[in-house]
Amino acid sequence: MGSAEKPIILYHYEVSPYSKQVLWYLALKGIKFQQCMQPRIMPRPDLSRLGVKYRRIPVLTIGRDVYLDTRHIMTKLSELEPGKGARLSVATTPEQKALQRLFQVFMIDSGFGRCFVQLILYKTRGMMDPEFVKDRTEFMSGAGFFPPEALEAMRPDTIRRVKDGFEFLEQTLLSDGRDWLLGTAGPTVGDIEMAWPLLWMEKVPGARPEEWISEAKFPKVFAWMERFKSTAQKAVDELGELRTLTGEEAAKLILGSDYHESVGQIDETDVVVQHQKLKKGQLVKMWPTDTGSNHKDVGELVSVSDKEVVIEAKAEDGGLVRIHAQRHGFAVAPYEK
Repeated sequence: MGSAEKPIILYHYEVSPYSKQVLWYLALKGIKFQQCMQPRIMPRPDLSRLGVKYRRIPVLTIGRDVYLDTRHIMTKLSELEPGKGARLSVATTPEQKALQRLFQVFMIDSGFGRCFVQLILYKTRGMMDPEFVKDRTEFMSGAGFFPPEALEAMRPDTIRRVKDGFEFLEQTLLSDGRDWLLGTAGPTVGDIEMAWPLLWMEKVPGARPEEWISEAKFPKVFAWMERFKSTAQKAVDELGELRTLTGEEAAKLILGSDYHESVGQIDETDVVVQHQKLKKGQLVKMWPTDTGSNHKDVGELVSVSDKEVVIEAKAEDGGLVRIHAQRHGFAVAPYEK
């Protein structure tokens, strides 16, 4: 499946570590795209123009299809043909594919990635901004965004867990001298999944507890981090200067395009479909179940598969877009006013 002439637009903000994963993926695969820069905190009227209530960043559009969640975005981008000078390798063996999936679970679902967030929040200037704290508290639905005193109390165990992660990489996958985690010729999604929090921590002065986590203690991990950062930056440079669109320009381009994907079907054997009695064209709500769950997208149900749910939502100007969310970490239910 190729994007043909349909525009690819990434909605993001510069310091978002989740956006960085998608930027790296696009560059390493050599895919040309445009960007629409967003504020760090709500509201985000550019996305509201499209009828999108989802509040997490990044969001990617291909034509009139809107894709939510970093993992789902990269899955969809994996279906596009690589561009000129692509540097991204692909997991091909069962073992490589399994490791790549396990990296995703380890980084997000096990809570390991959140440990990096806690170390970074402890040192970030954003914690001194009441508007930032208010926004992120709402984002976490009042639970999980920690005040400074809580971060201080959790810090010893957080350091221990992050140190365990460095030891895991140093003493297992990287111990044989390989360049990339899956033993491939170039970086893969697996490298992106594991690299983003480590490199994010490096960018925040004082976030890394140097007494316990240092290049001297974990030389192979730090060499891999530097190798990934260098390779990704070369790919970004080769992609060239990005065109930055205003929200109005982006919406006009998207709503004037065709859909990227054909219409899917409702899987009648799906347990959620059966339990909720979901039907094609039914008005439903769709939302992430962990963070940002207060912001629910509403639209007519287009398709449900074991991989994703798709709804058709109405933009502010009356045009239509299809919003895609992965099944893992998202819920769908009939909409009741």
